[in-house]
Amino acid sequence: MNSQVQELKTQDFEFEAMNLQVGMRLQFITHRQVKPIQHFSTLIGYVKDEYMIVKIPMEHGAPITLGDGERVTLRVFSGVNVCSFACTIERMFQRPLFYVHLSFPTSIQGTSLRGAARVKADIAASVRGLGPEAQPVDCSIVDVSVTGVRIHAPQDLPPDGEEVMLDFTVLPPSGTHAVRIETRAIVRNRTASQATGDKPEMYSYGLQFLQLDPMHYTLLQNMTYEALLADRLKIV
Repeated sequence: MNSQVQELKTQDFEFEAMNLQVGMRLQFITHRQVKPIQHFSTLIGYVKDEYMIVKIPMEHGAPITLGDGERVTLRVFSGVNVCSFACTIERMFQRPLFYVHLSFPTSIQGTSLRGAARVKADIAASVRGLGPEAQPVDCSIVDVSVTGVRIHAPQDLPPDGEEVMLDFTVLPPSGTHAVRIETRAIVRNRTASQATGDKPEMYSYGLQFLQLDPMHYTLLQNMTYEALLADRLKIV
């Protein structure tokens, strides 16, 4: 399948629609340079219509430099919406707590996403049928969601409706140890591209997860969340 970025309509949101929770991960964007700089932070709390409290983002083990009155942008993913809003720095609390008071948002814009948003990926994987003599086929995951993946494979796989075993490894957001995910899946939406020039024939499949481990579900949810916050062009 040719992955194309969908046109996501921007709309206004009420503060409550973001469903902010203490400990929620936020993207914290500064505007000191021509190109905005993206960091990640955590919500500590807020007093509605007065202020928000977030952790000062860290970079190379040290808090980033901020100034009173500086304008920043926060971006959050509520599960179905990606929202962003502008704030100003009201007061900073340095060592040992490293948190900052921000002005309460007065205007919030965002886009609504489908329940299981897919994001672009480039992950090596293998897939095999469930038969006793089935051999694994190397493939590449080109997009991922909490409900399944789309893969490109150099050879034909079982037809639509057949079950397969998918095996791949991912690095959790902000993690240092890769996690192996091995799960059953059902084949959906098979397509094939014709060989052209030096490009061989390539097969594309949608794979829908079956009984994905809850820990792996959370991991993929966090990966999707990070990708949505970091770059809207990763949305499929």
